[in-house]
Amino acid sequence: MPKELLLQVTPEIAANESLLKDYLSKQIKVSPAEIQHVTILKRSIDARQKAIKINLKVVIYFKGEPFQETKIELPIYKDVSKAQEVIVVGAGPAGLFAALQLIELGLKPIVIERGKDVRGRRRDLKAINVDHLVNEDSNYCFGEGGAGTYSDGKLYTRSKKRGDVTRILELLVAFGASEDILVEAHPHIGTNKLPKIIEDIRNKIIEFGGQVLFDTRVTDILVKNNEVKGIVTQKGDTINANKLILATGHSARDIFELLDKKKIFIEAKPFALGVRAEHSQQLIDSIQYSCDYRGEHLPPAPYSIVKQVNGRGMYSFCMCPGGVIAPCATSPGEVVTNGWSPSKRDQVTANSGIVIELKLEDFKPFAKFGALAGMEFQKSIEQKAWHLAGETQKVPAQRMIDFTQNKVSSEIPKTSYVPGTTSVEMGQVFPGFLSQILREGFKEFGKSMRGYLTNEAILHAPESRTSSPVRIPRDPITYEHLQIKGLYPCGEGAGYAGGIISAAIDGEKCALMIAETLK
Repeated sequence: MPKELLLQVTPEIAANESLLKDYLSKQIKVSPAEIQHVTILKRSIDARQKAIKINLKVVIYFKGEPFQETKIELPIYKDVSKAQEVIVVGAGPAGLFAALQLIELGLKPIVIERGKDVRGRRRDLKAINVDHLVNEDSNYCFGEGGAGTYSDGKLYTRSKKRGDVTRILELLVAFGASEDILVEAHPHIGTNKLPKIIEDIRNKIIEFGGQVLFDTRVTDILVKNNEVKGIVTQKGDTINANKLILATGHSARDIFELLDKKKIFIEAKPFALGVRAEHSQQLIDSIQYSCDYRGEHLPPAPYSIVKQVNGRGMYSFCMCPGGVIAPCATSPGEVVTNGWSPSKRDQVTANSGIVIELKLEDFKPFAKFGALAGMEFQKSIEQKAWHLAGETQKVPAQRMIDFTQNKVSSEIPKTSYVPGTTSVEMGQVFPGFLSQILREGFKEFGKSMRGYLTNEAILHAPESRTSSPVRIPRDPITYEHLQIKGLYPCGEGAGYAGGIISAAIDGEKCALMIAETLK
């Protein structure tokens, strides 16, 4: 009978199948020849002690026992080309997984995406990095696959109570992701591998009768008697349907403005805002692994840190080991940062958003904008950064210790942020209370992670798109908008998700709720 074990081993043993078999044979007192196969179910790193260990959950199959490698396959999809239509606005994880679920349920998704397909987006990303030109419809946030496609593909989520995380991971594997994402404690696909997976999802949607329309921006939502009737695009086309999943992401400001203008109920939502800090990966490795050299069997070290400073939470966000910082503006006249890593996480720098939780009261100077007050607060900081950086996609930057001492850095070394940097006293970017919290917080971070507070670390500002500044309220049971029948606010943009996995789960749930109403 197969035997399941929890164990701690050295990184060398965890990385070598033969060494692992030998180790297990001694633990359970059998000959290595008696072990037919070892399946690793879960893997995580324990770096709390100087001698780093790998936690494993394994299943041992013994000689003579039936064993067969399981192949993860896609659900059985049927042709839905003539089925009832559901409009899905946005082709990020929420929209794409909603579309797949709709097909599985026998409904036809019409996916509306303002941006380009994954390949077409690359030219627009190059234009931001090299020419400082921002395409408002195609950039790091907008386009096929959403913000996650070209900003890392981190799959870790704390939202396990929201739905079936394993189902989403297995779907990604079936579409070409490595099976390692089913095993790792903090799974990650990588920006270099995600586009092909996204492309295959789109092709599957089309193969079974769904539609995917690129370069198609929604300019109006048709509503009659508080019920959805369809949408109008920037081309003047009308698409009719009485079910609409709105999965536009956290940066679709024009959609928030449209809803507000049409008096469709939305509300301001707190989010987090701060800077993106870049260190050398070797320094982070030495802090986290307590060693001068990481070694070949350990991945580049991440970090996660949380502090309470002046009654506010200050924490690391979207940490990218072996990664780079990217320009993520969605309109001309603003600067926004984010980070990503390739699948091997093999860049020489590590970066992380370091952000502070905001409160609704912080948006009072923008109260005249009502539900859009948080969005206008966010926009004002991004526009200020753009002006301070010379009205280009260069980013305001400062050495970390210089920032804590209110001192302009005399020079900024080259960082991974391709458009370049401008030396700025970061206090000019943020309101005074935020600058003060950041200064005190970095000193506290330095006490917890010896070596973290260093002038070799460069701060880039702002990190401002951590989550949506607006919530689109919906019924907690039916997922339908509280006011408009047939409207299903979904994913990060609606304020109900925070990452690829939770957004995908939310997309599936909206599709399930629609199918339930159509029974």
